[in-house]
Amino acid sequence: MKVLIVDDDSLVAMSLKTILSSDEEIEVVGLGNDGTEAIKLYEEQKPDVLLMDIRMSGMSGLDAGSEILSKHNDAKILYLTTFNDDEYIIRAISIGAKGYIIKQDFESIIPAVKTVYKGQSVFGNAITEKLPDIINKKKEFDYEAHGITPQEKEIIEEVARGLSNKEIADKLCLSEGTVRNYLSNVLRKLDLRDRTNLAIFYYQNKN
Repeated sequence: MKVLIVDDDSLVAMSLKTILSSDEEIEVVGLGNDGTEAIKLYEEQKPDVLLMDIRMSGMSGLDAGSEILSKHNDAKILYLTTFNDDEYIIRAISIGAKGYIIKQDFESIIPAVKTVYKGQSVFGNAITEKLPDIINKKKEFDYEAHGITPQEKEIIEEVARGLSNKEIADKLCLSEGTVRNYLSNVLRKLDLRDRTNLAIFYYQNKN
């Protein structure tokens, strides 16, 4: 089984390589330190499993995973991160990741990689406990009936993809201040507290 490791902390990456290499069934075929390298190395090595961090300098693991899966829908991506934010979990699931586990749970890494290699999904205990609440689907939501304009709906979608206000502004050719105003209006109209709640709300009501 070929495994590619991508983490912007070189010490963590080497530690993961040591852990995985202790199993004779696993061959670590490369180490990367950001999303851009993940994409490049994935194309070069065609690993059976990509073990990747989420929040990294440069391109994030989520953006890299989304790009890889858009070209290789059979890619097996396992996220290993210190962050169990609902927004990250939701997006990882939505792009088609096979797993999401927390870095501190070192004993679960090899079993998780082998489970993903077999085509199954795996989520750490801390994540599993959250899943029923954050991905419970609701009936179709009528944004227009709640006063959400097409522009605001577009901003909601970009927030759900994990983009920052600046990134949304650049993508939609708006000022950052305008995006902030739109976002404040959206949160008020939908009676939501923050961006994370908005992302969860979007995926819960996505058709």
